[in-house]
Amino acid sequence: MADNLPSEFDVVVIGTGLPESIIAAACARSGQRVLHVDSRNYYGGNWASFSFSGLLSWIKENQQNTDIKDECEDWRKLILENEEVISLNKKDKTIQHVEAFCFGDEDAAEDVEEAGALARVPAFGASVAEEGAEEPEKECSPLESSVPGAENWESEKATSTDPASAAEGNITEINSENESSHNTASGESTLELGKTEAALSEVSAQEPKKITYSQIVREGRRFNIDLVSKLLYSRGLLIELLIKSNVSRYAEFKNATRILAFREGKVEQVPCSRADVFNSRQLAMVEKRMLMKFLTFCLEYEQHPEEYQDYKNSTFAQFLKTRKLTPSLQHFVLHSIAMVSENDCNTLEGLQATRKFLQCLGRYGNTPFLFPLYGQGEIPQCFCRMCAVFGGIYCLRHSVQCLVVDKESGRCKAVVDHFGQRISASYFIVEDSYLSESVCVNVCYRQLSRAVLITDQSVLKTDSEQQVSILTVPPVDLGQPAVCVIELCSSTMTCMKDTYLVHLTCPSTKTAREDLEPVVRKLFSLNAETEKETEGEELEKPRVLWAVYFNMRDSSGIDKNSYSGLPSNVYVCSGPDSALGNDCAVKQAETIFQEMFPTEEFCPAPPNPEDIIYDEDEIASEETGFNNSPETKPESSLQESSSRVTHEHS
Repeated sequence: MADNLPSEFDVVVIGTGLPESIIAAACARSGQRVLHVDSRNYYGGNWASFSFSGLLSWIKENQQNTDIKDECEDWRKLILENEEVISLNKKDKTIQHVEAFCFGDEDAAEDVEEAGALARVPAFGASVAEEGAEEPEKECSPLESSVPGAENWESEKATSTDPASAAEGNITEINSENESSHNTASGESTLELGKTEAALSEVSAQEPKKITYSQIVREGRRFNIDLVSKLLYSRGLLIELLIKSNVSRYAEFKNATRILAFREGKVEQVPCSRADVFNSRQLAMVEKRMLMKFLTFCLEYEQHPEEYQDYKNSTFAQFLKTRKLTPSLQHFVLHSIAMVSENDCNTLEGLQATRKFLQCLGRYGNTPFLFPLYGQGEIPQCFCRMCAVFGGIYCLRHSVQCLVVDKESGRCKAVVDHFGQRISASYFIVEDSYLSESVCVNVCYRQLSRAVLITDQSVLKTDSEQQVSILTVPPVDLGQPAVCVIELCSSTMTCMKDTYLVHLTCPSTKTAREDLEPVVRKLFSLNAETEKETEGEELEKPRVLWAVYFNMRDSSGIDKNSYSGLPSNVYVCSGPDSALGNDCAVKQAETIFQEMFPTEEFCPAPPNPEDIIYDEDEIASEETGFNNSPETKPESSLQESSSRVTHEHS
């Protein structure tokens, strides 16, 4: 592949996270020649999504401490006397303290899991052809053997060796045979069988379906598990960028349906829109009026500075106590509407967060949030696709050894890849995780604590199982951060039927497990067998089937001058931050793009096909069939499928 790469580009982007992908797309759209490389074998970096087996491979990779050796030792010969190098990391060190646990019935799942799942990631440098040849054999065959749409545990029951379960599964068939062959059978026995069937179906409808670990592995492709959990504000910067650039045609979105609160040990739904407030049964009429009056003030707070001027230096929580709100309303506003810290957020920041929440209501639904189908990891890929449409070149599993810097000018001239090829460019975008320890010696990083759970029920059961919920759990102890919980249902295409995917996130104070396990125990049951003997309330909690904890580096908000010895034409992109939305990544991408190309528009809408004027040569090539790109049809269908996001601007 290295032999086919051009030796000169305008922009080289190293890493495929969200900000890098947006920058690459913007550069390609403005006519720049873009090379986008990543040493990983997947798009997105720490913004990526994985199938279940892919996540198991990622876990194993991050639990190993093996260093990757240089494939080509001759690359140093390409460095001239008047040049120096800045070496780049070959192994991602942004993930720590990875711990995975299985709480479900393992039922001989080892044979299913280890052989098919963990072999997916080949050794570094293995060819794409080899991986493609192995994958269908190891992972597709279990999926093909299962019946699409069938109830998984029912199919297991039917094939069970237990005679009781086999008889139960075939009761209807046996009954019909007896009716046809023995017409003299009494009506009472038939009625009894009918009653038995009805009782069995009623019991099975009430009990949650038992999901085993082997089922999760077999249905692994139905999972799309994000490394970072975020939602999109319906009037946030990312949604506006998706609409403006027409990248929204590459994705589909689902409304977050519920805002939840955790108070006095219980989960309850928070009324946030005007209709929800007045229809709420949990608020008294006086509380409804109080809440509506306060929310109306928050929308117009800048017009009434006298209302908050004396509390600018106070926390938002202290300000709420002065507004004659009941304790429950204060809790709802602080943790479920503004979603800010009780101790660290001042009054002005709290009012801004509340107004942002309210302004996003009603654009696409009753909550301010959207979630991309198939996971947050789809968004970087959407921008990668836009970049490719405008001529950007992508190389996964393609590491860069170093940046080449001219000693006289102090500017970066080129990169050298792991094949020993030297590639020149004018500008270089580097994801923070690729920078070596010597460059980051003065940088002080924060950490995020993350947990991903697969559960069998929702944290708040309702008539509809297909709910996308967000819940903020207040700090357990003083000085601890609040925990953001996002629960996804199977209609988001992130988990298999009859399961939920739950993401927990907070700024780190300890390891991820130490930070988040107390919250997990409050909301979920970790061991159903032992807890059956305890209080009856424990039985109502959803059961955790599988869980993983890990710490992720938060490199957002770091000034470029904190990095040692970086040339002026090298720009650093951060990984995911702790915020619920994606504004930080979009702002960073736009700032860097405008510094490189101040006269160019940032991610303008692509031209309509009917507005494009073709040269005579292009028309001739199209008539001969050389320009019949397979990308044409998918683009139009994707545009139609994302109409829910674009309808307001169409």
